[in-house]
Amino acid sequence: MRITRLLNNKSVLFDLLQLADPSKTHIEAYLTNGTCYLAKIGDETIGAMVLQELDGTTMELKNIAVSPSQQGRGYGKVLLEYAIKTCRDSGYNKLIVGTGNSSIGQLAFYQKSGFEIDHVIKNHFVDHYAEPIFEDGIQCKHMVVLEKRLS
Repeated sequence: MRITRLLNNKSVLFDLLQLADPSKTHIEAYLTNGTCYLAKIGDETIGAMVLQELDGTTMELKNIAVSPSQQGRGYGKVLLEYAIKTCRDSGYNKLIVGTGNSSIGQLAFYQKSGFEIDHVIKNHFVDHYAEPIFEDGIQCKHMVVLEKRLS
């Protein structure tokens, strides 16, 4: 698998990014100031992520997704490790990521990679998404913000 920076965010694969964020409007908004990376095997794009600087010391992982046919093979972990290394090598002190209270697998995924829960933004998904989101029968209401210290 190779990971490359997408130079033109207009050619992003929205279907892939919408696996992690159902709102095309939100994706378009963070692509404006973020940097998208694609994970490829041969000519096939199997994953993507978007990083966005919050300030001179903090980067946010806005989106990370792996195509359903390639999930469970460790590609998400490789993408996350790439994000951590990229941020560390660029001099950032921490990397944050927000995920839903109902995203049980994602919460475990990030914590296994050294992220710790920092805070919860109550009703984020209720207030900012037009349609309710459900995962495994649980309504996604709150954003759980996790952070990883890089220095």
